[in-house]
Amino acid sequence: MRSTAGGHGNLLAISDLHIGYPENRALVEEMRPSTDDDWLLVAGDVSETVADIHWALETLAGRFRKVVWVPGNHELWTHPKDTVTLRGVERYEHLVALCRELGVTTPEDPYPVWDGPGGPVVVAPLFLLYDYSFLPPGCATKDEGMAYAEKTGVICTDEYTLHPDPYQSREAWCRARVAETERRLTELPDDLPTVLVNHYPLDRHPTDVLRYPEFAMWCGTGLTADWHRRFRVEVMVYGHLHIPRTTHHEGVRFEEVSVGYPREWRPRPGPPGTLRRILPMEVGTGDRGAAPGLGRERGGAR
Repeated sequence: MRSTAGGHGNLLAISDLHIGYPENRALVEEMRPSTDDDWLLVAGDVSETVADIHWALETLAGRFRKVVWVPGNHELWTHPKDTVTLRGVERYEHLVALCRELGVTTPEDPYPVWDGPGGPVVVAPLFLLYDYSFLPPGCATKDEGMAYAEKTGVICTDEYTLHPDPYQSREAWCRARVAETERRLTELPDDLPTVLVNHYPLDRHPTDVLRYPEFAMWCGTGLTADWHRRFRVEVMVYGHLHIPRTTHHEGVRFEEVSVGYPREWRPRPGPPGTLRRILPMEVGTGDRGAAPGLGRERGGAR
């Protein structure tokens, strides 16, 4: 299970590259490690087409010592502009095979161990999906939540393009993924902390700042709410919300590492597409909140 990172590397992370936008593709073209030993965690939403995903991961894998990828919802879309028309599990398995050809680690591979500065830690890429359990205030069931979302016009594009085949529903696929992933995490050595990487946050609290709270239904599952405690988590890395920030929850650091769409990252201070250092932890770094308004429009039809 062990992968040696060397003595001077950094464990870096990024997500929501969305390289279908030329401006975002240009950001990936400029991404470079700062040392020969750097690893890069890619927490999903590279793009909607297999060709774009292949280009981005091949580009990054050629530069970083190790690239670890987890799927976002956009990779799982069966999009009209993609020549690959696979759906559901078959599409995911196609992407896993692509990653293996490129030497990119996926949720289906043995979890590597980061032995560089801040380690050793097990780096566990996860693919969990969501089950509509993050309901809007006042709603007790998925049907009530969906009715509320339809009333506000905030419906995730997943409802039309992310197919769960052969599962009957996305929540059934989610439950199967959670059960299998939980089994694997339980088998990890008790003496090593973990860095868990998932497209969605493992706990609901990061969605509290969404402008449209109903969008939280497409942002994770309550089944993982205690995983940051159960599995000795050093850092939980996620994306999806397009609200890049650092928070702490019950003593665990949560890092949202999204790039987002050009209209979202242009107003942000600092250079766009900056890789987030996960380990070693920056001395004196506290909670990094989102700049006013960042990502607050994220609740739209995505």
